[in-house]
Amino acid sequence: METIVVEQLSKAYQETQAVDCISLAVERGEVLGVLGANGAGKSTLLECILGVRRPDSGKVSILGMNPVRDRKALFQRVGVQFQESRYQEKITVGELCAVTRSLYRSPADSEGLLSRFGLAGKQKCQVSGLSGGEKQRLSIVLALLPNPEVLFLDELTTGLDPRGRREVWKCISGLKQEGLTILLVSHFMDEVEALCDRICILNKGRTIFAGTVGEAIAASPFTHFEDAYLWYTDEEERQYESV
Repeated sequence: METIVVEQLSKAYQETQAVDCISLAVERGEVLGVLGANGAGKSTLLECILGVRRPDSGKVSILGMNPVRDRKALFQRVGVQFQESRYQEKITVGELCAVTRSLYRSPADSEGLLSRFGLAGKQKCQVSGLSGGEKQRLSIVLALLPNPEVLFLDELTTGLDPRGRREVWKCISGLKQEGLTILLVSHFMDEVEALCDRICILNKGRTIFAGTVGEAIAASPFTHFEDAYLWYTDEEERQYESV
């Protein structure tokens, strides 16, 4: 069953075509990775899927609902972790979790999630006093508090050290095994290889590859995914030109 369906989605900002006729689908319990260089259209695509921005054309469905028209109903069933989040200056971790839980009909256990993501004992700490990695893990906890059926993750492990990244990967893999559908925006190739069932590579607002990591490598001249990714996006060529 397809949980997320995007059909011929387009969005432009004046002369810039940020998203150009993108179509994709994510099956229930699947992890889809969206990749691309800065400016490739990843953030705009995510915002249009979530209904934060209205596309110029195309259709989006999440759990059979329109993200703009059915926003209130979807709010209860979808979790979102953005790359950058701002919180009230002196709010504590426990207070923030309590406020967030109050927004949902059947919220998850915040203490269990904090423990799962290495934040046990941080309830009384001010969010502003957390390290960058702790804030990143907290943003994932907050995204899971709705007890979502679909989870959107934007640069999942930015700011985490190697051990922290792998611990988060393990947690996300567990969520996938529990049936959670995940759309992951990332620029870490090892993360994508570890977590994603399929990938969608964007370049200048267009889909230039859709399939599995193995298929991406097989269709390229390379044997490693990062090399293949650079080949698809022409990043390697641009890097050499700038030297």
